[in-house]
Amino acid sequence: MFQVDLFLWALFGFLVCAALSIDLFIANRRDSEISIREAGFWVLIWVALALVFDGVVFYLKGSGKALEFLTGYVVEESLSVDNLFVFVMIFSHFRVKSLHQPRVLKWGILGAVVMRAFFVATGVTLFNLFHWMIYVFGGLLIFAALKILFDEESEFEPDRNWAVRFFRLFMPVSTQSPDQKFFIKENGKWFATPLFIVLILIETSDLIFALDSVPAVIGISRDLFIVYSSNIFAILGLRALYFMLAGVMDLFRFLKIGICVILTFVGIKLMISRIFEIPTGFTLALIALVLTVSVAASLIFKEKKK
Repeated sequence: MFQVDLFLWALFGFLVCAALSIDLFIANRRDSEISIREAGFWVLIWVALALVFDGVVFYLKGSGKALEFLTGYVVEESLSVDNLFVFVMIFSHFRVKSLHQPRVLKWGILGAVVMRAFFVATGVTLFNLFHWMIYVFGGLLIFAALKILFDEESEFEPDRNWAVRFFRLFMPVSTQSPDQKFFIKENGKWFATPLFIVLILIETSDLIFALDSVPAVIGISRDLFIVYSSNIFAILGLRALYFMLAGVMDLFRFLKIGICVILTFVGIKLMISRIFEIPTGFTLALIALVLTVSVAASLIFKEKKK
């Protein structure tokens, strides 16, 4: 069993490094906009890679672990769409050209991969050490669902972001952002560009997003490898998913309600797990049904244009 786990970790690391190298540093090395067609192609590649990897998990660790991976992956992908709304808001506020967005998201995703390792390791460790963490994590998920459901959209104020305010204490920010640079030198002094502030906001948004998504997957699996790998495979396709859906985000008006239902269900599932364990297969079927209904309702009952 140890050799199987070691092989899976090694395979996972190789696939992630190889795919990141091809997607971020070879295929998209040029400075150009990413079309919807190209983004859709990469979304298919990432989904296919995740399914192939799940097939390996099925072969080596059985149907139970494979089902946990697939369910965790679907949950992460659905929650990722909610994070895309934040990306759209950040880019719109700073008027970041579509030409510059791939560079920001590239480094944002690389940072997210590292941060998720810390969050997943901490979350799984706490869960395994303290049995009462099921109520903490479950409560966090239900609270996140209520927050998404009842919070009204407020005006975006980046200067109130704690990471941006802390960064400004040590580095001045220029009003110029030439050639997609994060830092420039003016009169012998280094300045951060507004594009780097956008990157900080992208990273902090993922940091907040991880507080919901990691407990959600822990509610499905307690296996550190399953939780982390399903998280990372979902994150890796996030950039392509953004460029495929950015122009049509307004069409998914009921998707947030579907996400709220999923978070609430997983939170309740986690809190009652000591008394009654809801089968993973039922969880996956319910999540798929909720997503299908919310997307279909969004496409059928479109919001009337003002």
